[in-house]
Amino acid sequence: MIKQRFTYRYLLVPALLLVTACSGLKHLPEDEKLYTGAKTVIESDEPVDSRELEKAVKRSVRPDPNSRILGMRPKLWLYMAAGEDPATGIGRWLKKQGEPPVFLSEVRPAATAEIIDATLFNRGIFNSYTEPETVEGERTAKVVYHSFVHAPYSFGALTYEIADDSLLRLILRDSLRSLIQPGDPYRLDVLKSERMRIDALMKNKGYYFFSVDDLLFRADTSAENRTVALQLSLNEGVSEQALTQYRINRVVIDQGYSLSAGSGGARDTLHQEGYLFPVGEAEAAIRPEVILGSVFLRPGEIYSRKKHSITLNRLMSMGTFKFVQVRFTEADSAAGLLDVEILLTTMTKRNLRAEMDLVSKSNNFAGPRMNVSLQNRNAFGGAEQLNLSMAGSFESQLGGKERNLFSYSVNPQVELIFPRFVAPIQVERPNSVYIPKTRLSFSYNFLKRVNYFNMNTFQFLYGYRWKERLRIDHELNPVSISYTALGNRSDAFNELLESNPVLRTSYQEMFIAGSYYSYTYNEQLGRPKRMQYYLNATAETAGNLFSLATVATGGEVSDSDPATVFGAVYSQFAKVSVDGRGYLSIGEQDKLAMRLFAGYAKAYGNASVLPYSRQFFSGGPNSIRAFLINSVGPGTYLQDQEEIGYFHLGGDVKLELNAEYRFTIYNMFKGAVFADVGNVWLQRSNPAEGNDYFALPRILNELAVGAGAGLRLDVSFFILRFDVAVPLRKPWLAEGSRWVSQEPGFMEDGWLWENAVLNVAIGYPF
Repeated sequence: MIKQRFTYRYLLVPALLLVTACSGLKHLPEDEKLYTGAKTVIESDEPVDSRELEKAVKRSVRPDPNSRILGMRPKLWLYMAAGEDPATGIGRWLKKQGEPPVFLSEVRPAATAEIIDATLFNRGIFNSYTEPETVEGERTAKVVYHSFVHAPYSFGALTYEIADDSLLRLILRDSLRSLIQPGDPYRLDVLKSERMRIDALMKNKGYYFFSVDDLLFRADTSAENRTVALQLSLNEGVSEQALTQYRINRVVIDQGYSLSAGSGGARDTLHQEGYLFPVGEAEAAIRPEVILGSVFLRPGEIYSRKKHSITLNRLMSMGTFKFVQVRFTEADSAAGLLDVEILLTTMTKRNLRAEMDLVSKSNNFAGPRMNVSLQNRNAFGGAEQLNLSMAGSFESQLGGKERNLFSYSVNPQVELIFPRFVAPIQVERPNSVYIPKTRLSFSYNFLKRVNYFNMNTFQFLYGYRWKERLRIDHELNPVSISYTALGNRSDAFNELLESNPVLRTSYQEMFIAGSYYSYTYNEQLGRPKRMQYYLNATAETAGNLFSLATVATGGEVSDSDPATVFGAVYSQFAKVSVDGRGYLSIGEQDKLAMRLFAGYAKAYGNASVLPYSRQFFSGGPNSIRAFLINSVGPGTYLQDQEEIGYFHLGGDVKLELNAEYRFTIYNMFKGAVFADVGNVWLQRSNPAEGNDYFALPRILNELAVGAGAGLRLDVSFFILRFDVAVPLRKPWLAEGSRWVSQEPGFMEDGWLWENAVLNVAIGYPF
């Protein structure tokens, strides 16, 4: 005990010296005091929401003090330590990385007090006053702002004094959508938003030249009941143009427009469905009827800003045009007619791309991967994107028991994407900003696991992707077919399959034909929020049509004697999964990220085991990081990484929870601390041996737990991630002693080195 106290005492001295040095006060000028920030105090004799008002007031306080980390000011210290005019390159670099001091002499408390009163005025507190108080220390100073307030005013009645009858009718017809509701707290930003709402309404009803500045609110305050009665009228300077409702007259769609050369002079014109198409280069031109599928500005119709935006977004989403401009000119002011020019600048039709990566996996496999692709952005004249790609990879085990274990693969793929719905039945064109996509894909993959087997996989996909709104995406693949066949199987591989019935069934020749649907909701898109949510839900079924056909033709469906299609056993299963995430912003740069993943699948009818490609796995850089990739479970089963090599065991059920606190260390260097929990399990109908079946009462007792810390290099366009994690709970240990703290030799020399797992990956784990 005496030795411990002696050690801590001597550790405390340098720690205090470090804090003092990094406080940034050592090099301050004698006649200056460092400004350390402001405190806001709301004082009132009436009931007010002091907490909310203090938050609003604090956002108005300027300037910001020097940044602090754990009570220290390292950026200020760097700046001051470098000196006023550093002569060396290191000194100039330190000064650039640092932060200049914010002195009390730079603070203007009286001016800030006026800004605070203006902020309170905009929140319905019209008679407040703020008194600043400067509190000085030996080398530092802060300012306390005392704001004396009354209870805020609320909105009263809203009336309209609009001389133009057409505008008045439109506004009254839409008044139920008004953001101003009697009894709500008065907010200046609500008045601004209401003007913008009415302005958008006018522009969607043909008033092209109408402006938000043409609207004026007049306020009448009542001191008795603390309400603000409002009257909306037109500004006195409103123009005749602003009060004119416009229709679309002529629409010209020019595919040959260039920013440098303009429209390219006089050309022949094609007329189609009332639109004019100057004839350009045939090689790059898209058929007019395809372009018109994304044009919602129609001759003779009333101008609409919403349709204007939809046209812009859908044309850009086609993936063929580099720039899209829509120009409006007044054709006849008396008749209220607008001419429209839609100017399209096309991208290069063909694009050749080659990529090469060096892939390293946490199971000691590494090797190069290459992909060459050729893209045609207008394959058949309808803005179809034809992608031809050829990928290849080689990987070998660098360490472990079998250092000479390696594999290689070749993967050609043909993909065709239509910028519209392509279906056997007529699908109504959605009146949406986002363009739907139809995808056809055919791929072949040859995989050779040297000394084990050759695998041939054919896959065909026909499906749709579309956005319902900015944050909501759908993907539906009504046809998803894959066929897998093994060849050249070695004796070692056959012995492995014989010893493991799950692997044997998973690796048998398999035909999968089914459907897939995915729903994604993502609040990280659009306006930032303090708490953001993400949800991805998927559902997949396979084999049901073949099963019905088998029964209809007098056959039987049984997993003990499975039916075949074209000589191959077809798989039959249902699978659902939910991936839910929450991102809580803490301060300006820190974030708490949480994830819950739950998946459930069941093979039935013609199959007893899920295909290997459809099983759930746990462990690895995007899962439970304290365990090697795909090495957790199923249940309490221990996968021997040295023996299993390529072949991991998956499960039919998965539950995983992750939590990660992300923070900024310095500039592009980010840090994180995290904890991961989860496992996978088998269904009781699965033929695997052992007590690894999914059972609700045993879930908590069979969870793997890991924790660790990470360093991330965030250079905006990509994130390089290094995560080091250690297991805290191993489900394969004896029941009652699964926490590693109960393990013999816990935290002794070598334990951490043997158990820690380093994950290197691109991007955040979730």
